[in-house]
Amino acid sequence: MPSRDDDLDDDWDDDSEADADLRDEDDDEPTVPCPFCKREILEDTPRCPHCERYLSEEDFARGGKPLWVVITAVVCLLIAIWLAFAAF
Repeated sequence: MPSRDDDLDDDWDDDSEADADLRDEDDDEPTVPCPFCKREILEDTPRCPHCERYLSEEDFARGGKPLWVVITAVVCLLIAIWLAFAAF
């Protein structure tokens, strides 16, 4: 008489084969290697899901400070210099 554990092992093997078949069907989308981490990614993705780097120049996130922050800093610096020389 087969044990109950044998039946569970048989079911497990059947499920893994079915999952492998499903994965093969999903591989129809074109993939390319990421230029940074070399992992396979979808061809049309703007950012690598593995290393999270942007893939093209136009997709890069803007990393600079907003213009109003730079202008405010320059104005404050000019006022500080003017006040320093006005005291003499």
